[in-house]
Amino acid sequence: MLRYLLILLFPLQLLAQFTYVPDDNFEQRLINLGYDFNLDDYVETSSIDTVTYLDIPNQGISDVTGLEAFVSLRYLFCHSNEISVLDLHNLSQLFEVNCASNQLVSVDVRNGNNSGLWYWNSMGNSSLNCIDVDDVLYADYTWATDSWTQFSNNCNPSSVNQFVAHKKLIKVLDVFGRNVTPKPNMTLFYVYEDGTIEKKIMIK
Repeated sequence: MLRYLLILLFPLQLLAQFTYVPDDNFEQRLINLGYDFNLDDYVETSSIDTVTYLDIPNQGISDVTGLEAFVSLRYLFCHSNEISVLDLHNLSQLFEVNCASNQLVSVDVRNGNNSGLWYWNSMGNSSLNCIDVDDVLYADYTWATDSWTQFSNNCNPSSVNQFVAHKKLIKVLDVFGRNVTPKPNMTLFYVYEDGTIEKKIMIK
């Protein structure tokens, strides 16, 4: 009887898919939340791919590898950790994200649905110069970032400071996305050929 039971269970074990989660603090938080059971660098994918709310602040997390498997995630609160890289390109359902007060140097939010991301806060990341997005205008107008952080369709974190001084202006837009001639007392968006956009207000 035991032999037949093992034969039946073995194929099921082979079919199970696992997601690599190398950061012990991240995995321990997932264990505490009931999504995992063993601290072994792996989490069963089927236990996290339907999760819509993930609250992991103040956990000493530095690496969120494995987050890409949370494909149903809508609410992500990972602020006040030590995260340096945040790749959200696989998470198209996001609605709220708070990744403030980390050590971010690279963020990718090219998830195909930036306009669905209603709330964003990445303030308090002193080394975050650029965030990869699909919709630069929407992100620049809606999301909360540090004053030195810009949005682009194609960030290159190692050379952000080098190309800023040499970029070519393509057009100037108003808050409605219309081409305009710069005038005082207007909020304007300067669009450059490298995909970056700067928001400026000329006061007279």
